[in-house]
Amino acid sequence: MKVYINGTLFEQQDAKISVFDHGLLYGDGIFEGIRIYDGCIYRLEEHLERLEKSARAIVLELPWTRAEISDAVVQSCRANNLKSGYIRLIVTRGVGSLGLSPKTCSDPQLIIIADKISLYPEEFYTHGLKIITVATRRNNPAALPPMVKSLNYLNNIMAKIDAQNAGFMEALMLNDEGNVAECTGDNFFLVDKGTLITPPVSSGSLAGITRGGVIDAAKELGIPLKEMTVNRYDVWVSDEMFLTGTAAELVPVIEVDARRIGDGKPGPITLKLLEVFRRKVRCEGRMI
Repeated sequence: MKVYINGTLFEQQDAKISVFDHGLLYGDGIFEGIRIYDGCIYRLEEHLERLEKSARAIVLELPWTRAEISDAVVQSCRANNLKSGYIRLIVTRGVGSLGLSPKTCSDPQLIIIADKISLYPEEFYTHGLKIITVATRRNNPAALPPMVKSLNYLNNIMAKIDAQNAGFMEALMLNDEGNVAECTGDNFFLVDKGTLITPPVSSGSLAGITRGGVIDAAKELGIPLKEMTVNRYDVWVSDEMFLTGTAAELVPVIEVDARRIGDGKPGPITLKLLEVFRRKVRCEGRMI
């Protein structure tokens, strides 16, 4: 596998950055996780727009144009002969001194890893996933806006550890008000009486690209949608539930906190949305 770093493709074992890079020292940087399907990089422009906004939010000057980054992503996929898989696009603050100030940093690093992806087992798409709510809370938006996809994912990692220690692959995270924000790595949707419901970003969730794709699929199918505050009771009594994310795509959830969701099987609206989403991903984006 070849890894792209600032214009050069390195063999995997030779792909290195400085130990003084603030991306390593302090998690000071941003990233995007992107899918490629049959040679089509899914919604690449939307990912790059979000990357630029994350950079502006943390006062990180990108020395590359959007077109240059887009071309670098395509170059990485071609170099690895990748037609379907996962792309991790990373921008670090660059090398600096042993102190928090980014003013000592220079030469941001643009890193692109284009590789195969390990998905949820197929049985979860056909039979559904069981999850729990964990004690680790989502970061308060006043502390770190959820729209910033920063390299500091420790909050989500701790929640993932909570879930795995309890024997689950995924979990819901609450915000400071006790409402549900998102999962450790995914957004989530409920279905109640035929209406699709998902929390707004103000609840502490990321406006995921896959989330947006599912919303578009719902509009195509004529399914009503509400963005509203969701608490644990709303989750427990919902008719259907599913998770969305770059790696996950759209995964049905059949149980939360030992409460069965609906009839304990992936629901009809969930399955319709999954079908439409999987059809659309292969024609929405940049071809390599």
